[in-house]
Amino acid sequence: MNATRAKDETVPDGSGAEARNLARLALLCLAGVVVAVVAAGQWLLLLLGLAGIGLAGAGLWWAVAHRGVARACGALLAVAAPVAVLVLYAVSGLWPFAAAALGLWGAALACARSALRRLRAPRGRRSRSVRPPRRPVLIMNPRSGGGKVVEHGLVERAEALGAQVMLLDFDRDPDPAALARQAVAEGADLLGVAGGDGTQALVAAVAAEHGLPFMVLSAGTRNHFAMDLGLDRDNPVSGLDALSDGVEIRVDLGDVAGRPFVNTVSFGTYAEIVQSPEYRDAKAVTALDRLPDLLVGGAGARLSARADGRRLHDPQALLVSNNPYALADPLGVGRRPRLDGGELGVIAVRIEGAAQAAELALRGERASGITALTSRRVIVEAEEEFIPVAVDGEALTLPQPVVCTVRPGALRMRVPRHRPGAPYTAPSVDWRRVVRLALGRTSHPTDKNQEQSDA
Repeated sequence: MNATRAKDETVPDGSGAEARNLARLALLCLAGVVVAVVAAGQWLLLLLGLAGIGLAGAGLWWAVAHRGVARACGALLAVAAPVAVLVLYAVSGLWPFAAAALGLWGAALACARSALRRLRAPRGRRSRSVRPPRRPVLIMNPRSGGGKVVEHGLVERAEALGAQVMLLDFDRDPDPAALARQAVAEGADLLGVAGGDGTQALVAAVAAEHGLPFMVLSAGTRNHFAMDLGLDRDNPVSGLDALSDGVEIRVDLGDVAGRPFVNTVSFGTYAEIVQSPEYRDAKAVTALDRLPDLLVGGAGARLSARADGRRLHDPQALLVSNNPYALADPLGVGRRPRLDGGELGVIAVRIEGAAQAAELALRGERASGITALTSRRVIVEAEEEFIPVAVDGEALTLPQPVVCTVRPGALRMRVPRHRPGAPYTAPSVDWRRVVRLALGRTSHPTDKNQEQSDA
């Protein structure tokens, strides 16, 4: 990722020795994995274990990309291959070594992540203290997240803090952006949303347009944006602390064909599936019904994309995110280390058969069928006039070419000073940094904007 760099990576006071000890423990556990594998002395059986993982990936491909007998056989293989490996380990007497190796590997990862997490505040962004707003307006969706607004008493709690609450009226075709503009015209000095990510994006665009601070309450279903801001997704009430004891941070806002987004824009397989009217009520059944035609049957729009100067040819799925995810995740259900990097994350997926699916099972995001990069501008084209698109989970069709850009620092986010959400932990580990830390070398380039905590 092209990010602004600082000179040194610092270990917070009082945690340097602890971080180094955890890094050394991680390396010790890693050495234990090697010892367990060597002690087993059955390299062929260990290789068969890897083959079982690959076969499971191939079986899963047949299960989702085909119908009928091929689907049934694929599902059977996806289950039978790992089970056969476990049985093989048990009858060969290898299972103690395999269990020890897996346990030590898990301990190594846990210690390494914990050590790296102590190098800096994981959600550290530049923030500034602000006075409480005088006329905050919160737009709430009473149906979002299965009724979290009512369940947590958000209306009453917000009004007790001096906020005006505007409820979306579904009998009158609600327009969150129109309500936000009405609130601005009536003198609002802060806009907020208790609802899903799609509603948040529309109101966020109005806040950015008028230079007003924006806040969110995690009252949606998935709350990806709130999660990456550090908010507690299980307790939307805690987000109200931003009204009385808040700080302000600057985050980026995505734009797709003039429409804002805070999380992701999806093209290809997922975007085609969510267009189906049946998807809302039967997600799994609809996906399994559509996937064979989309993956191998030639259905759906054939896409091409340009990310800055790089061409992406015929991806089956393409995800453009407001700042990149730490792990190449085409579903966008992972985590973003930051929301102020000024870049789009781009993930393109092209799996053409069982062999590539097996490679994906073995290599994960490093597989040849996945391309992950960053860009300031993404242009998506197709042979059809309109392209199915999912913008923050909302199904749309947009005229091609569809242009995605990012507006760096466009959004003034008001968040609680102390955010109870779980800190971000990278899903992968940079073992070179762990080795440097274990040797006492803490100097390392890091993101300048993540040096300061919000406390």
